Amino acid sequence: MNNNTHEENSHVVLGLVDQNGHSKSSEKIEDRPDITYGIDDVPPWYLCIFMALQHYLTMIGAIVSIPFILTPALCMREDDPARGHIISTMIFVTAIVTFIQNTFGCRLPIVQGGTISFLVPTLAILHLPQWQCPAEEQMNNMTSEERTELWQVRMRELSGAIAVSALVQVFIGVFGVVGVLLKYVTPLTIVPTVSLVGLSLFENAAEAASKHWGISVSTIIMLTVFSQCLSEVKVPGINYSKEEGFKIVWFNLFKLFPVLLTIMIMWGICGLLTLTEALPKGHPARTDVKLRILEDSSWFRVPYPGQWGTPTVSLSGVLGMLAGVLACTVESISYYPTTSKMCGAPPPPVHAINRGIAIEGLGTVLAGLWGSGNGTNTFGENVGAIGVTKVGSRRVIQYACALMLLQGIINKFGAVFIIIPEPVVGGIFCVMFGMIAAFGLSALQYVDLNSSRNLYIIGFSMFFSLVLPKWMVHNADAIRTGSDIVDSILTVLLSTSILVGGMLGCLLDNLIPGTPEERGLVAWGEQMKLVSEPTVHGEYNTFDFPVGMATLRRWKWTSYIPFMPTYHPKKKN
Repeated sequence: MNNNTHEENSHVVLGLVDQNGHSKSSEKIEDRPDITYGIDDVPPWYLCIFMALQHYLTMIGAIVSIPFILTPALCMREDDPARGHIISTMIFVTAIVTFIQNTFGCRLPIVQGGTISFLVPTLAILHLPQWQCPAEEQMNNMTSEERTELWQVRMRELSGAIAVSALVQVFIGVFGVVGVLLKYVTPLTIVPTVSLVGLSLFENAAEAASKHWGISVSTIIMLTVFSQCLSEVKVPGINYSKEEGFKIVWFNLFKLFPVLLTIMIMWGICGLLTLTEALPKGHPARTDVKLRILEDSSWFRVPYPGQWGTPTVSLSGVLGMLAGVLACTVESISYYPTTSKMCGAPPPPVHAINRGIAIEGLGTVLAGLWGSGNGTNTFGENVGAIGVTKVGSRRVIQYACALMLLQGIINKFGAVFIIIPEPVVGGIFCVMFGMIAAFGLSALQYVDLNSSRNLYIIGFSMFFSLVLPKWMVHNADAIRTGSDIVDSILTVLLSTSILVGGMLGCLLDNLIPGTPEERGLVAWGEQMKLVSEPTVHGEYNTFDFPVGMATLRRWKWTSYIPFMPTYHPKKKN
């Protein structure tokens, strides 16, 4: 009996038994990639906390840049404590949405949080004449209450636009439109849409970096060295196990946390320059410029829906935000198969993808209602962390959600990230936005780049999508149809580069004649192949709901619902 118990425990450690006690077949284990903990494995609680901290820190490195672009466009003061409230709200919503996604959504160990993709339509909306910031002198003469209302009315406009536009993403997931969407959203649509997210923000990166080019360039060099040159260098750390006790282990520190290490070191250098008075008073690189944010922030604050007032809805805002929603939808779909493979799970079935997109849309609705000023999307950084750490356990991400929830409530933590010196953030922007652009360009691997047809579509859709929105920003009152509503709608749509680029790429690729191989549809179809086989009664499947599967299988009608684990579009008689 003791031998059997020992063997059973060994099976749990090795991943032969999942968290629900179901056995895994030997065939699946042989196909399992080189990972320490698979998707259904449950590491010891103390290891879960440590590994959850890694995902939490990786998430912070990805989300911290968003408020630095969002808050100035909202006309907020640089030392306004509400800047910390916004980032705390983002992290709080990230915790809620990530837990729902991991437990009931696509059930992959992914993190759902704020995304750069929504910044492009956000800036287009805030560049409308009615939302542009007043003159600096006029804002300085405002009372504290007037300054607060100045940015909150803009946040309410964004919140309503984000929440309502995300209902389209919910619709796509709930009604299984993903397959139809992928027929028209081809690689030549994805390239301009995603790459322009990074390219469109070059002015924001230049503005932040130009505050002190020496510090910004040093940040870029350090981040490049850490992420590209030292990525395979291992450093010692301490690990504990019941069998071996404490021992020294070697891990890829620079590969795991290049952004955070860079920020911490450069922040420290800025601190030294501040102490030695090498930087003049009030310089953006000084560490004491925004110290008031930390001092004025309360220790505890629970974000809640409508905290900035009731969201307002305008048609121009909703249609503009749709560009961010569609970009995030395509990006997340591309992450699902990669994540599944990394954590030793089978390819995600169509019902899991549908459910994942629906939950992501629901998460963006919640982000809008909570007033984060942003939506939600799959963090590519955390997907990469799974490949590096070889830990793809769903339970680890659930632990990370608890850490995020705690951080979202402890308001001082959010304020800490807001006071990072601006030139350091500018250096991070230069690398991060470049990587986003490169991620979009990576879809070119599927198409024939020797085809003049493809080169024409790529070149025109990307270049014109930078030209037109740039002109629209400087000529916001150029469109005069006689209707203010129509004027606002057309101005926002034509000012949103990712929407212009995506529409041009989609229209040209689907209208100009070309073979499937030339357009990259064959290779793309293999990559994005949707599996629609339902789970069989008695078999465990990692994409099933954690509870209620027996009931769902008894209800035969659930096999026709696209987001149910029992979904089977082609039922055999």
